[in-house]
Amino acid sequence: MDVIVARQGALDVHKAQVTACVRVPGADGDRVERVEQFATTVRGLLVMSDWLKAHAVTHVVMEATGDYWKPVWHLLEHDFELMLVNARDVKQLPGRKTDVSDSSWLCRLAEAGLLRASFVPPKPIRDLRLLTRYRRTQIAERKREAQRLHKALEDTGIKLDCVATDILGKSGRAMLDALVAETTNPEILAELALGKLRKKIPALREALEGRFGTLHALLIGAILAHLDFLDEQIAQLSEAIEEQMLPFAAAAELLCTIPGVAQRTAQVIIAEIGVDMSVFPTAGHLASWAGQCPGNDQSAGKRRSGRTRKGSKNLNFALKDAAMAALRSNDSYLQALYRRKKPQLGHGRALGAVKHSMICAVRHMLSTGELYNDLGGDYYARRDPERQTRRLVAQLDRLGHTVILEQQAA
Repeated sequence: MDVIVARQGALDVHKAQVTACVRVPGADGDRVERVEQFATTVRGLLVMSDWLKAHAVTHVVMEATGDYWKPVWHLLEHDFELMLVNARDVKQLPGRKTDVSDSSWLCRLAEAGLLRASFVPPKPIRDLRLLTRYRRTQIAERKREAQRLHKALEDTGIKLDCVATDILGKSGRAMLDALVAETTNPEILAELALGKLRKKIPALREALEGRFGTLHALLIGAILAHLDFLDEQIAQLSEAIEEQMLPFAAAAELLCTIPGVAQRTAQVIIAEIGVDMSVFPTAGHLASWAGQCPGNDQSAGKRRSGRTRKGSKNLNFALKDAAMAALRSNDSYLQALYRRKKPQLGHGRALGAVKHSMICAVRHMLSTGELYNDLGGDYYARRDPERQTRRLVAQLDRLGHTVILEQQAA
Protein backbone atom coordinates (compact mmCIF):
# COMPACT_ATOMS: atom_id res chain seq x y z
CA MET A 1 0.00 0.00 0.00
CA ASP A 2 1.24 3.49 -0.85
CA VAL A 3 2.04 5.76 2.07
CA ILE A 4 -0.20 8.83 2.17
CA VAL A 5 0.53 10.00 5.73
CA ALA A 6 4.22 9.97 6.67
CA ARG A 7 3.81 9.93 10.46
CA GLN A 8 0.63 8.10 11.40
CA GLY A 9 -0.64 6.99 14.79
CA ALA A 10 -3.51 4.63 15.66
CA LEU A 11 -5.24 3.90 18.94
CA ASP A 12 -7.11 0.76 20.00
CA VAL A 13 -9.22 2.23 22.81
CA HIS A 14 -10.69 0.25 25.71
CA LYS A 15 -12.14 1.25 29.04
CA ALA A 16 -8.97 0.90 31.12
CA GLN A 17 -6.18 0.99 28.54
CA VAL A 18 -5.21 2.27 25.10
CA THR A 19 -2.92 0.41 22.76
CA ALA A 20 -1.08 2.97 20.61
CA CYS A 21 0.80 2.21 17.40
CA VAL A 22 2.90 4.63 15.36
CA ARG A 23 4.44 4.16 11.92
CA VAL A 24 7.19 6.63 11.01
CA PRO A 25 10.09 6.76 8.52
CA GLY A 26 13.18 4.86 9.68
CA ALA A 27 16.84 5.76 9.33
CA ASP A 28 17.30 3.53 6.26
CA GLY A 29 14.11 4.72 4.55
CA ASP A 30 11.92 1.82 5.68
CA ARG A 31 8.78 2.22 7.78
CA VAL A 32 9.32 1.71 11.52
CA GLU A 33 6.43 0.55 13.71
CA ARG A 34 6.31 0.95 17.50
CA VAL A 35 3.53 -0.10 19.89
CA GLU A 36 2.93 0.92 23.51
CA GLN A 37 0.07 0.60 26.01
CA PHE A 38 -1.20 3.42 28.21
CA ALA A 39 -3.82 3.84 30.91
CA THR A 40 -6.98 5.78 30.10
CA THR A 41 -6.62 8.04 33.14
CA VAL A 42 -5.83 11.68 32.47
CA ARG A 43 -2.23 11.13 33.54
CA GLY A 44 -1.93 8.09 31.29
CA LEU A 45 -3.39 9.94 28.31
CA LEU A 46 -1.00 12.85 28.84
CA VAL A 47 1.92 10.41 28.80
CA MET A 48 0.53 8.93 25.56
CA SER A 49 0.23 12.40 24.04
CA ASP A 50 3.88 13.11 24.87
CA TRP A 51 4.87 9.73 23.37
CA LEU A 52 3.05 10.55 20.14
CA LYS A 53 4.68 14.00 20.00
CA ALA A 54 8.11 12.44 20.58
CA HIS A 55 7.59 10.43 17.37
CA ALA A 56 6.44 13.61 15.55
CA VAL A 57 3.07 12.02 14.77
CA THR A 58 0.74 14.35 12.84
CA HIS A 59 -2.37 12.19 12.34
CA VAL A 60 -4.09 9.89 14.85
CA VAL A 61 -6.94 7.50 14.07
CA MET A 62 -9.18 5.58 16.48
CA GLU A 63 -12.31 3.44 16.33
CA ALA A 64 -15.63 4.62 17.72
CA THR A 65 -15.85 2.15 20.61
CA GLY A 66 -18.90 3.09 22.68
CA ASP A 67 -18.12 6.20 24.72
CA TYR A 68 -14.53 5.18 25.52
CA TRP A 69 -13.08 7.22 22.64
CA LYS A 70 -14.51 10.52 23.90
CA PRO A 71 -12.01 11.36 26.70
CA VAL A 72 -9.15 10.40 24.40
CA TRP A 73 -10.52 12.65 21.66
CA HIS A 74 -11.03 15.57 24.05
CA LEU A 75 -7.43 15.42 25.23
CA LEU A 76 -5.80 15.01 21.80
CA GLU A 77 -7.98 17.15 19.53
CA HIS A 78 -5.90 20.34 19.97
CA ASP A 79 -2.50 18.75 19.21
CA PHE A 80 -3.17 16.24 16.41
CA GLU A 81 -5.23 15.76 13.26
CA LEU A 82 -7.75 13.24 14.57
CA MET A 83 -9.91 10.77 12.68
CA LEU A 84 -12.73 8.70 14.16
CA VAL A 85 -13.75 5.65 12.12
CA ASN A 86 -16.59 3.17 12.29
CA ALA A 87 -15.41 -0.25 13.47
CA ARG A 88 -17.34 -1.97 10.67
CA ASP A 89 -15.13 -0.18 8.11
CA VAL A 90 -11.99 -1.75 9.59
CA LYS A 91 -11.72 -5.38 8.51
CA GLN A 92 -9.17 -7.44 10.44
CA LEU A 93 -7.93 -10.77 9.18
CA PRO A 94 -9.46 -13.73 11.08
CA GLY A 95 -7.32 -15.49 13.66
CA ARG A 96 -5.16 -12.43 14.36
CA LYS A 97 -7.28 -10.58 16.90
CA THR A 98 -5.19 -8.86 19.57
CA ASP A 99 -4.97 -5.26 20.74
CA VAL A 100 -1.51 -4.94 19.21
CA SER A 101 -2.57 -6.35 15.82
CA ASP A 102 -5.72 -4.19 15.85
CA SER A 103 -3.77 -0.99 16.40
CA SER A 104 -1.14 -2.00 13.83
CA TRP A 105 -3.73 -2.81 11.16
CA LEU A 106 -5.62 0.42 11.89
CA CYS A 107 -2.38 2.37 11.56
CA ARG A 108 -1.55 0.73 8.20
CA LEU A 109 -4.98 1.50 6.79
CA ALA A 110 -4.83 5.12 7.96
CA GLU A 111 -1.34 5.80 6.54
CA ALA A 112 -2.56 4.52 3.15
CA GLY A 113 -5.65 6.75 3.24
CA LEU A 114 -8.07 3.81 3.14
CA LEU A 115 -10.30 4.93 6.01
CA ARG A 116 -13.37 7.15 5.98
CA ALA A 117 -13.73 9.58 8.86
CA SER A 118 -16.90 9.67 10.95
CA PHE A 119 -18.57 12.99 11.65
CA VAL A 120 -17.54 14.48 14.99
CA PRO A 121 -19.12 17.90 15.65
CA PRO A 122 -17.22 20.73 17.39
CA LYS A 123 -17.26 20.95 21.17
CA PRO A 124 -20.19 23.43 21.53
CA ILE A 125 -22.39 21.08 19.50
CA ARG A 126 -21.16 18.06 21.46
CA ASP A 127 -22.07 19.81 24.72
CA LEU A 128 -25.51 20.66 23.35
CA ARG A 129 -25.93 17.06 22.22
CA LEU A 130 -25.23 15.77 25.74
CA LEU A 131 -28.00 17.96 27.14
CA THR A 132 -30.62 17.22 24.48
CA ARG A 133 -30.03 13.47 24.63
CA TYR A 134 -30.26 13.39 28.42
CA ARG A 135 -33.43 15.49 28.34
CA ARG A 136 -34.95 12.98 25.95
CA THR A 137 -34.18 10.11 28.33
CA GLN A 138 -35.77 12.04 31.19
CA ILE A 139 -38.89 12.74 29.13
CA ALA A 140 -39.10 9.06 28.23
CA GLU A 141 -38.70 8.12 31.90
CA ARG A 142 -41.51 10.51 32.81
CA LYS A 143 -43.79 8.79 30.29
CA ARG A 144 -42.96 5.40 31.81
CA GLU A 145 -43.61 6.72 35.30
CA ALA A 146 -46.99 8.10 34.19
CA GLN A 147 -47.85 4.66 32.82
CA ARG A 148 -46.94 3.14 36.19
CA LEU A 149 -49.35 5.58 37.80
CA HIS A 150 -52.18 4.42 35.53
CA LYS A 151 -51.33 0.81 36.34
CA ALA A 152 -51.30 1.48 40.08
CA LEU A 153 -54.71 3.19 39.87
CA GLU A 154 -56.15 0.18 38.02
CA ASP A 155 -55.22 -1.98 41.00
CA THR A 156 -57.33 0.24 43.27
CA GLY A 157 -60.41 0.08 41.04
CA ILE A 158 -60.44 3.88 40.67
CA LYS A 159 -61.31 4.88 37.08
CA LEU A 160 -60.27 8.53 37.15
CA ASP A 161 -58.60 8.24 33.75
CA CYS A 162 -61.94 7.20 32.21
CA VAL A 163 -63.46 10.58 33.12
CA ALA A 164 -60.55 13.04 33.20
CA THR A 165 -58.56 13.45 30.01
CA ASP A 166 -55.33 14.13 31.91
CA ILE A 167 -55.07 12.69 35.41
CA LEU A 168 -51.88 14.70 35.93
CA GLY A 169 -53.63 17.97 35.15
CA LYS A 170 -54.51 20.46 37.86
CA SER A 171 -57.78 18.75 38.87
CA GLY A 172 -56.47 15.20 38.58
CA ARG A 173 -53.33 15.98 40.55
CA ALA A 174 -55.40 17.55 43.36
CA MET A 175 -57.49 14.39 43.60
CA LEU A 176 -54.42 12.15 43.61
CA ASP A 177 -52.75 14.22 46.32
CA ALA A 178 -55.94 13.97 48.38
CA LEU A 179 -55.99 10.21 47.93
CA VAL A 180 -52.37 9.95 49.08
CA ALA A 181 -53.36 12.06 52.11
CA GLU A 182 -55.94 9.32 52.91
CA THR A 183 -59.02 11.24 51.75
CA THR A 184 -61.02 8.49 50.05
CA ASN A 185 -64.56 9.93 50.15
CA PRO A 186 -65.71 10.16 46.48
CA GLU A 187 -67.97 13.13 47.26
CA ILE A 188 -65.08 15.18 48.65
CA LEU A 189 -62.69 14.10 45.88
CA ALA A 190 -65.13 14.96 43.10
CA GLU A 191 -65.54 18.50 44.44
CA LEU A 192 -61.84 19.12 43.71
CA ALA A 193 -62.64 19.25 39.99
CA LEU A 194 -61.95 22.57 38.28
CA GLY A 195 -63.12 24.23 35.08
CA LYS A 196 -64.90 22.10 32.48
CA LEU A 197 -64.34 18.96 34.57
CA ARG A 198 -66.96 20.16 37.06
CA LYS A 199 -69.63 19.22 34.52
CA LYS A 200 -68.58 15.60 35.09
CA ILE A 201 -68.88 15.61 38.90
CA PRO A 202 -71.56 12.85 38.92
CA ALA A 203 -69.33 10.64 36.78
CA LEU A 204 -66.31 11.49 38.96
CA ARG A 205 -68.14 10.37 42.12
CA GLU A 206 -68.71 6.99 40.56
CA ALA A 207 -65.21 6.72 39.10
CA LEU A 208 -63.49 7.62 42.39
CA GLU A 209 -64.99 4.74 44.32
CA GLY A 210 -62.40 2.06 44.95
CA ARG A 211 -60.29 0.22 47.48
CA PHE A 212 -57.49 2.68 48.09
CA GLY A 213 -55.36 1.37 50.95
CA THR A 214 -52.21 2.38 52.80
CA LEU A 215 -49.92 0.52 50.41
CA HIS A 216 -51.54 2.24 47.45
CA ALA A 217 -50.98 5.61 49.13
CA LEU A 218 -47.29 4.75 49.61
CA LEU A 219 -46.85 3.55 46.02
CA ILE A 220 -48.73 6.38 44.29
CA GLY A 221 -47.12 8.96 46.59
CA ALA A 222 -43.69 7.72 45.52
CA ILE A 223 -44.70 7.84 41.84
CA LEU A 224 -46.02 11.39 42.16
CA ALA A 225 -42.84 12.49 43.94
CA HIS A 226 -40.76 10.94 41.16
CA LEU A 227 -42.87 12.72 38.54
CA ASP A 228 -42.29 16.04 40.32
CA PHE A 229 -38.55 15.34 40.39
CA LEU A 230 -38.51 14.53 36.68
CA ASP A 231 -40.49 17.67 35.85
CA GLU A 232 -37.93 19.72 37.74
CA GLN A 233 -35.02 18.00 35.99
CA ILE A 234 -36.58 18.49 32.54
CA ALA A 235 -37.15 22.18 33.28
CA GLN A 236 -33.51 22.63 34.42
CA LEU A 237 -32.20 20.81 31.35
CA SER A 238 -34.39 22.94 29.09
CA GLU A 239 -32.97 26.09 30.66
CA ALA A 240 -29.41 24.83 30.17
CA ILE A 241 -30.20 23.95 26.55
CA GLU A 242 -31.64 27.41 25.94
CA GLU A 243 -28.41 28.94 27.23
CA GLN A 244 -26.29 26.59 25.12
CA MET A 245 -28.43 27.40 22.07
CA LEU A 246 -27.80 31.17 22.18
CA PRO A 247 -25.06 31.06 19.48
CA PHE A 248 -27.38 28.98 17.28
CA ALA A 249 -30.63 30.87 17.94
CA ALA A 250 -30.85 32.14 14.35
CA ALA A 251 -30.45 28.63 12.95
CA ALA A 252 -33.12 27.28 15.29
CA GLU A 253 -35.52 30.05 14.32
CA LEU A 254 -34.87 29.23 10.69
CA LEU A 255 -35.68 25.53 11.15
CA CYS A 256 -38.91 26.36 12.97
CA THR A 257 -40.31 27.63 9.66
CA ILE A 258 -40.55 24.01 8.46
CA PRO A 259 -44.06 22.60 9.02
CA GLY A 260 -44.02 20.28 12.04
CA VAL A 261 -40.69 21.52 13.44
CA ALA A 262 -41.09 23.10 16.87
CA GLN A 263 -38.41 24.71 19.01
CA ARG A 264 -37.47 21.51 20.86
CA THR A 265 -37.20 19.58 17.59
CA ALA A 266 -34.99 22.30 16.11
CA GLN A 267 -32.72 22.06 19.15
CA VAL A 268 -32.32 18.31 18.69
CA ILE A 269 -31.61 18.64 14.96
CA ILE A 270 -28.89 21.23 15.57
CA ALA A 271 -27.42 19.15 18.40
CA GLU A 272 -27.15 16.10 16.13
CA ILE A 273 -25.90 17.61 12.85
CA GLY A 274 -24.52 21.00 13.88
CA VAL A 275 -24.86 24.17 11.82
CA ASP A 276 -21.78 23.84 9.57
CA MET A 277 -23.11 22.05 6.50
CA SER A 278 -19.75 22.09 4.71
CA VAL A 279 -19.04 18.68 6.28
CA PHE A 280 -21.89 17.27 4.15
CA PRO A 281 -21.12 18.00 0.46
CA THR A 282 -24.74 17.53 -0.62
CA ALA A 283 -28.17 16.97 0.90
CA GLY A 284 -27.83 13.34 -0.17
CA HIS A 285 -24.71 12.93 1.97
CA LEU A 286 -26.55 14.29 5.02
CA ALA A 287 -29.59 12.08 4.36
CA SER A 288 -27.32 9.04 4.03
CA TRP A 289 -25.42 9.86 7.23
CA ALA A 290 -28.71 10.35 9.09
CA GLY A 291 -30.13 7.07 7.78
CA GLN A 292 -33.02 8.83 6.02
CA CYS A 293 -32.63 7.41 2.52
CA PRO A 294 -32.80 3.95 0.92
CA GLY A 295 -29.72 1.77 1.10
CA ASN A 296 -27.63 0.85 -1.95
CA ASP A 297 -26.88 -2.87 -2.31
CA GLN A 298 -26.46 -3.88 -5.93
CA SER A 299 -24.67 -6.86 -7.47
CA ALA A 300 -24.71 -8.39 -10.98
CA GLY A 301 -27.06 -5.65 -12.12
CA LYS A 302 -29.65 -6.51 -9.49
CA ARG A 303 -30.64 -4.42 -6.50
CA ARG A 304 -30.83 -6.74 -3.52
CA SER A 305 -31.89 -4.50 -0.66
CA GLY A 306 -33.14 -1.00 0.01
CA ARG A 307 -32.89 -1.03 3.78
CA THR A 308 -31.76 2.24 5.29
CA ARG A 309 -28.53 2.33 7.27
CA LYS A 310 -28.51 3.03 10.98
CA GLY A 311 -28.22 6.72 11.78
CA SER A 312 -28.62 8.81 14.90
CA LYS A 313 -31.58 7.49 16.89
CA ASN A 314 -32.18 10.87 18.50
CA LEU A 315 -32.26 12.61 15.12
CA ASN A 316 -34.60 9.94 13.76
CA PHE A 317 -37.01 10.36 16.68
CA ALA A 318 -37.01 14.14 16.23
CA LEU A 319 -37.64 13.88 12.49
CA LYS A 320 -40.40 11.33 13.06
CA ASP A 321 -42.19 13.61 15.53
CA ALA A 322 -41.83 16.53 13.12
CA ALA A 323 -43.06 14.46 10.17
CA MET A 324 -46.13 13.28 12.09
CA ALA A 325 -46.92 16.89 12.99
CA ALA A 326 -46.36 17.99 9.37
CA LEU A 327 -48.99 15.50 8.18
CA ARG A 328 -51.57 17.60 10.02
CA SER A 329 -50.48 20.81 8.23
CA ASN A 330 -53.25 21.26 5.68
CA ASP A 331 -52.39 22.34 2.16
CA SER A 332 -48.66 21.75 2.69
CA TYR A 333 -46.17 20.03 0.39
CA LEU A 334 -45.15 17.52 3.06
CA GLN A 335 -48.76 16.45 3.56
CA ALA A 336 -49.20 16.10 -0.22
CA LEU A 337 -45.96 14.07 -0.44
CA TYR A 338 -47.21 11.66 2.25
CA ARG A 339 -50.61 11.23 0.59
CA ARG A 340 -48.94 10.58 -2.74
CA LYS A 341 -46.52 7.96 -1.40
CA LYS A 342 -48.75 6.13 1.08
CA PRO A 343 -50.84 4.14 -1.48
CA GLN A 344 -47.64 2.95 -3.16
CA LEU A 345 -45.35 2.34 -0.19
CA GLY A 346 -47.48 2.19 2.96
CA HIS A 347 -47.36 4.39 6.04
CA GLY A 348 -43.80 3.65 7.19
CA ARG A 349 -42.02 4.29 3.91
CA ALA A 350 -44.23 7.26 3.07
CA LEU A 351 -43.30 8.77 6.43
CA GLY A 352 -39.66 8.03 5.58
CA ALA A 353 -40.06 10.03 2.37
CA VAL A 354 -41.34 12.96 4.40
CA LYS A 355 -38.38 12.70 6.81
CA HIS A 356 -35.99 12.57 3.84
CA SER A 357 -37.54 15.71 2.38
CA MET A 358 -37.27 17.47 5.74
CA ILE A 359 -33.59 16.62 6.33
CA CYS A 360 -32.75 17.78 2.77
CA ALA A 361 -34.57 21.04 3.45
CA VAL A 362 -32.65 21.43 6.72
CA ARG A 363 -29.33 21.09 4.91
CA HIS A 364 -30.32 23.63 2.25
CA MET A 365 -31.65 26.15 4.79
CA LEU A 366 -28.61 25.94 7.06
CA SER A 367 -26.31 26.30 4.04
CA THR A 368 -28.03 29.30 2.45
CA GLY A 369 -29.89 30.92 5.37
CA GLU A 370 -33.14 30.86 3.40
CA LEU A 371 -36.54 30.40 5.00
CA TYR A 372 -38.54 27.28 4.24
CA ASN A 373 -40.40 27.66 0.94
CA ASP A 374 -43.49 25.45 0.99
CA LEU A 375 -44.38 24.23 -2.49
CA GLY A 376 -48.03 23.90 -1.51
CA GLY A 377 -50.48 21.04 -1.27
CA ASP A 378 -51.28 21.25 -4.99
CA TYR A 379 -47.63 20.96 -6.06
CA TYR A 380 -47.99 17.59 -7.82
CA ALA A 381 -51.17 18.68 -9.61
CA ARG A 382 -49.43 21.84 -10.85
CA ARG A 383 -46.29 19.96 -11.83
CA ASP A 384 -48.10 17.48 -14.09
CA PRO A 385 -51.72 18.53 -14.68
CA GLU A 386 -52.24 15.96 -17.45
CA ARG A 387 -51.33 13.10 -15.16
CA GLN A 388 -53.67 14.45 -12.50
CA THR A 389 -56.45 14.66 -15.09
CA ARG A 390 -55.89 11.05 -16.22
CA ARG A 391 -55.94 9.85 -12.63
CA LEU A 392 -59.23 11.58 -11.86
CA VAL A 393 -60.85 10.39 -15.10
CA ALA A 394 -59.76 6.81 -14.41
CA GLN A 395 -61.21 7.05 -10.92
CA LEU A 396 -64.57 8.23 -12.31
CA ASP A 397 -64.49 5.43 -14.88
CA ARG A 398 -64.08 2.85 -12.15
CA LEU A 399 -67.15 4.32 -10.45
CA GLY A 400 -69.20 3.75 -13.61
CA HIS A 401 -69.27 7.27 -15.02
CA THR A 402 -68.58 8.34 -18.60
CA VAL A 403 -66.32 11.38 -18.73
CA ILE A 404 -66.13 13.75 -21.68
CA LEU A 405 -63.38 16.34 -21.40
CA GLU A 406 -63.77 19.78 -22.90
CA GLN A 407 -61.05 22.42 -23.10
CA GLN A 408 -61.94 25.45 -21.00
CA ALA A 409 -62.12 28.69 -22.92
CA ALA A 410 -59.24 31.02 -22.24
